[in-house]
Amino acid sequence: MKIPNIKPPSRDEPARPWGATPGPEPRAPDRQPSAKRVRWFGRSWLSSVLFVVLIFALWGGRAWEDLSQPSAWAYWKDRYFAPTLTSSVIRIEEAGRLHRALAVSGEIGAAAAIWFREKLDAAKLTEGDFVVLSSPGGQLDQALIMGDVIRSRGLTTMVAKADAQGRLRSSYCASACVLIFAGGTIREAFPGSVLGVHQFTTEAPKTADFRRDIVADTQKTTGIILTYMTRMGVSPSILQVMSATKNIHWLTEKEAFDLKLATDRFAR
Repeated sequence: MKIPNIKPPSRDEPARPWGATPGPEPRAPDRQPSAKRVRWFGRSWLSSVLFVVLIFALWGGRAWEDLSQPSAWAYWKDRYFAPTLTSSVIRIEEAGRLHRALAVSGEIGAAAAIWFREKLDAAKLTEGDFVVLSSPGGQLDQALIMGDVIRSRGLTTMVAKADAQGRLRSSYCASACVLIFAGGTIREAFPGSVLGVHQFTTEAPKTADFRRDIVADTQKTTGIILTYMTRMGVSPSILQVMSATKNIHWLTEKEAFDLKLATDRFAR
């Protein structure tokens, strides 16, 4: 049998009982940071704070410039504080079939499009349901978006107003509201309701070349409206009717159907 080579304990090592395992090595005392290290940490911390303050100051200055614009304040007011549109969910019975409908009334504000999406989602309308409109008009860009949202969801549009009991009454849809109405997959004519169109104008910018800018902006706006209306199936002749007067031109039912703006009649 081979005897293992066991190292005898040194004189400085205390004797241990049989089977005992060596304990942990004694821990060296913690070293205190040097004065130089403390000073360096203080300068770094102060520099970081100053850098963060500078970033927030630059960002805040630019944000204030954006928010100080009238259009920005109009958006925040319409989005969070005082929306210009109101809505209610009602039921519409047509030809023996019951539909859900979102009745929207009021002026089309600066944040109308996002408001409208949220109301449609909450109403849970499905393809073939109604969006009932009653509005004097408002923001052109918001109306175009709202019309596209209606078309993408396959909804029917109609001009009317719901009373407190949810019953429909005749109303009107003018100016930018007509663009929303045009978004309907089916656009129904409600008895007694009217559509009003007119020239779309651009506000004069505060520049020396404001006349040239207005002409260019007006031409651009006209092109956008023509493209949109044509895509929605409305006759391009609608632009001639719009351009004929700066005042509201109230379309007769025959004109609305001839221009393919109305596509069907509401069947009570």
